[in-house]
Amino acid sequence: MKSNSYNKLSLGAQAVTAALVFGSPAIYAADTNNETCDKDILANCKPAETDESIERIRVHGVQNSVYMFNSSADKRRLAELVDTPQVITVLTQDQIQESGNTDLKDILSAQAGVTLGTGENGNAFGDRYIIRGHEARSDVFVDGLRDPGMTTRESFATERVEITKGPSSTFAGRGSSGGAINSVTKKASVAYDFGRVDLGIGTDDHSRITIDYNLPLSDKVAVRLNGLTAEEDKPGREGISSKREGVQLSGVYETTDALTFTADVYHLNAEDVPDLGSYFDQDTRKPLEDIPVYAQDGDFLDSEVTTFTLRTEYELNNDITLYNATRVGHTENGYITTGMSGTTRADTDATAPGEDTLRLSTHQGNQDVDYFSTQFNLFWNTQIFGFNNQLVFGLEYTDENVDNGVYNITNNNPTNCSTNGRRGVSESYCIIDGDGNTVDNISQLMGRSYVKGESDAIYDIETVSAYMMDNVELTEQLSMFYGLRLDSYDYSNDTTGRAGEVLYAFSDTMYNYNFGLVYDLSEDANIYANYSTATNINGGESDLGGNCGYGGICGTQEQAAEADAEIVENIELGTKWMLFDDKMMFSASIFQITKSDVMESVGDSYSTLGTLNTGENRVKGIEFGMVGNITDKLSIQFSAAKMDSEVLDSYAPANIGLALSNFADESAYLQLRYQLTESFVIGGSYTYQSEMFGGQPDTAAGYDSTNERYSIEVPSYQVVDLFASYNATESLTFRLNVGNVMDEEYWTAAYRSGAFMYLGDARNSRLSMTYEF
Repeated sequence: MKSNSYNKLSLGAQAVTAALVFGSPAIYAADTNNETCDKDILANCKPAETDESIERIRVHGVQNSVYMFNSSADKRRLAELVDTPQVITVLTQDQIQESGNTDLKDILSAQAGVTLGTGENGNAFGDRYIIRGHEARSDVFVDGLRDPGMTTRESFATERVEITKGPSSTFAGRGSSGGAINSVTKKASVAYDFGRVDLGIGTDDHSRITIDYNLPLSDKVAVRLNGLTAEEDKPGREGISSKREGVQLSGVYETTDALTFTADVYHLNAEDVPDLGSYFDQDTRKPLEDIPVYAQDGDFLDSEVTTFTLRTEYELNNDITLYNATRVGHTENGYITTGMSGTTRADTDATAPGEDTLRLSTHQGNQDVDYFSTQFNLFWNTQIFGFNNQLVFGLEYTDENVDNGVYNITNNNPTNCSTNGRRGVSESYCIIDGDGNTVDNISQLMGRSYVKGESDAIYDIETVSAYMMDNVELTEQLSMFYGLRLDSYDYSNDTTGRAGEVLYAFSDTMYNYNFGLVYDLSEDANIYANYSTATNINGGESDLGGNCGYGGICGTQEQAAEADAEIVENIELGTKWMLFDDKMMFSASIFQITKSDVMESVGDSYSTLGTLNTGENRVKGIEFGMVGNITDKLSIQFSAAKMDSEVLDSYAPANIGLALSNFADESAYLQLRYQLTESFVIGGSYTYQSEMFGGQPDTAAGYDSTNERYSIEVPSYQVVDLFASYNATESLTFRLNVGNVMDEEYWTAAYRSGAFMYLGDARNSRLSMTYEF
């Protein structure tokens, strides 16, 4: 199962590849091994007889089913996925669209081994992901470049999404303890003239319009436009809404057969009325069900993203290729949102002293991010000591500046209750009156007004990285993969908090490496072994200032500078099989991730002190995957993971032996697609996640030693979605999606105190129409 060399996928082949995966269900369903090509795309060509670049694609095998890609979009991963000693889940454009999900958060949360978390104070500006039990909210990449900041991420300009499981710092740099996420954007191509419009309507005031149009201006120049406008209420939560407007303009200029420039400008404006969901009732040991919508007028979670990216590729000869990707970006994020939790009225309450009630709270913050990143790669195919080597040498420079701030908020309406809290009796806003009924006009209860306040943490990290990787063919059956990376960084974080204003500044150099072996048992099966590392720096999470318990800076200025980095080591053994004439890939792996020198908070998680390098934890598990075509009509995308987490060492002896927080031991995702006729497709998906427990990242889940149980529990859940599509003509397709068919009320994440528990979507329906031209 040896893959072809990098130079065998020429620039022309890449352009035709884009055509093959552009977005037409009929094109996707075509078998790339057929002797004739799709007439609309390749002019009824015969690859074996006419075009060398097309033949290279057929041999290389880019996509040979609606749900399966053979290769990673990261150019540094030269081996095909079946020959890569690591689990990499690829979600194709078809799989994403047929699932009915559009935000990256929803796309990822369904996948096995991936869970969601709440952020500090109940929100973290945007999406927060956890892969194999480890934080990944800063490990999101777009076309191989880090995408910093806590933004809302949409899929309208996304061709596919790749989830790398296991430490990936050789490729990703700092972080990536449990894995990394890479979104692959749609790019212009000179190979085709193609247009597509998608219109959608549905329950909960859902409406969505996207356009995707690629236009060759000559045989060397092309442009591509992707546009989006969408809005909807959260299913089952009227008034909790989201609005999206976005555009991406991409262009390509093939100056010669050897030199190509590709550029794009991307802009997304996301405006949400957010919902912090329910809370965990300690008496019933369950989240409170059927809660009213309690968001206040003026609540918002806004995210605006603008980026410019330029990619340059130059083929010096058949064996050496140079590639550069450079991006400059700016994001603006902010939120003011309302939380709700259970409490009791104080004995001094004027209406119903001592009675249970539901109290509202305010949570807010803002963040501006400016960043620059450039990455240079040299690909060199050569022989060393008689062995074929595919070498990659890389240099990368990044500069990320994050300005975190607050809003000054005034509640203009009078309070309506007195409640007990950590700081004694406080005047509050309660949505349950003295008779136990819900008050009227909940959304106007607080009457907030606000102005933007001062910054409370200005974060900057400048990093210079160098790396090399090599794929070596030792024998016809045995391949070796290895890589080494160093990251030299200068870090500063000017924080304002309980300790006053503190400026942290230090620098260091980190080293990471990976080593893997792949042994072919036959032409269709292999086994592999992999060892890889990752490194997390003190204060590596940009949104948290001095909140040590969530990845913010720990210690005094002197302690922070002297702290060691957190070290992650992963051992993985696995096997991959190509089945059904190479149309489906089966994978299985066992792994163990050990994280040592963990920063831990002490008592109050808002403290900057904490303890440095005192913790150690481990996640071990097994994961299975299947993707591709079982038959010509039946396609599958399946993943399942069974894992176990344990705290091995801690400053608090009581934590040792406990599970990690926000960690689901078992998870599974299955999506099936069946082509009933040439025109009619039916399918559906099933998502399962076992229970998990609330707490802070990298520490033991909160534990009630008196009752010998975990304090906050997110119940297990399973969700079934269905879809059907009908090709009315060659150009017109209709699709119906029904989400959460069983209308199960479920929760996806919990804050450490249980005060917030994010709600999953209720039953919903979407009808979309696709017109191609």
